[in-house]
Amino acid sequence: MSLEKLPNKTGFTLEPHAIRSITVLVKKELASYFNSPIAYILICAFACFANWLFFKPFFLVGEATLRDFFLFLPWLILALIPAITMRLWSEEKRLGTIELILTMPISDWQAVLAKYFSALIFVVVILLATINIPLTVSQLGRLDLGVVWAGYLGLFFLSAVFLAIGQFASSLTKNQIISFVVSLIICFLLYIASASFILTGLPTIAAKILLQLGLASRFTNAAKGVIDTRDIIYHLSLVFLFLWLNVRVLSNRKWK
Repeated sequence: MSLEKLPNKTGFTLEPHAIRSITVLVKKELASYFNSPIAYILICAFACFANWLFFKPFFLVGEATLRDFFLFLPWLILALIPAITMRLWSEEKRLGTIELILTMPISDWQAVLAKYFSALIFVVVILLATINIPLTVSQLGRLDLGVVWAGYLGLFFLSAVFLAIGQFASSLTKNQIISFVVSLIICFLLYIASASFILTGLPTIAAKILLQLGLASRFTNAAKGVIDTRDIIYHLSLVFLFLWLNVRVLSNRKWK
């Protein structure tokens, strides 16, 4: 077979047949999530922990605000997502099923996007499990719904970046613990890069660079009700970068 007739296994395409392939794979991955009791335990545990952390000091403050909610939830997500993504490729490698996936008539991009979108949908379900918090607060006082929508949108984009990082880390090793640790470190460093205690004392140029690279300052904007298109573009750029790195790892494995 000539090289021109070989299927493009690494190309990024969104043709109708590619979308259908991704959809089928996403359904398969989602079934693997929700056919396991661990998924429901994880959702319930996350929702209960978030409610406990929020409502414990809420009635002492006596103010209808979600400021504390959007202050601690990114840290819960930071710990949650590496636990979700650590098995995405590591488990495939450990069981040897990754060889089967890489020889299927789908591109590397389709396989990566399928795992990514299924994990993203799962995380959205987890975030929706906390919707009772703003609903309860809105019944107790006047709540700025614009801030709520912006805050959840910020959580969505933050989760999207963390998922892409975690999936890339999972493709590097068949050890889930190593995958978890690598993902956690990268997400943590990227999030706190723009934190005030990091920027204090740095040269002006270095502080400006970290302020642009860090995710914490961008999420703070969303938590205040400010949605900046530059923040959205930055998040999507990071998602594409780490998914592309994921694809490169898979393609290099096949050539080896």
